[in-house]
Amino acid sequence: MKKIMFVCHGNICRSPMAEFIFKDMIKRRGLAGEFAVDSCATSTEEIWGGIGNPVYPPAKAELAKHKISCEGKRAVQLQKSDYDKYDLFVGMDSANIRNMHRILGGDPQNKIRKLMEYTERGGDVADP
Repeated sequence: MKKIMFVCHGNICRSPMAEFIFKDMIKRRGLAGEFAVDSCATSTEEIWGGIGNPVYPPAKAELAKHKISCEGKRAVQLQKSDYDKYDLFVGMDSANIRNMHRILGGDPQNKIRKLMEYTERGGDVADP
């Protein structure tokens, strides 16, 4: 099973959208059992008293337009221990990549990527 973590700054817009769109893509391809997909934040700005905010309403509405649910998703922060739990970390921008390296203590196994790496080459996150 491939374990993929999508990462952005607050985990209420971009990374949850990537998480749920990717889950929908693999479900439609009959591959849901081959992946574990999550998302998280590099900051704690959307986490209060240990409880993360839900997905930003406009992001949730955009997903809903495509019949994709993100119900129950709340922001969580990336932890150093996540490095051993996931095969791939996909950051949304350069600042995310920099912060992922800081939080995870580097990237000795070359697991950190930027989402645009997959769009530029026309590839698929399901085939890193």
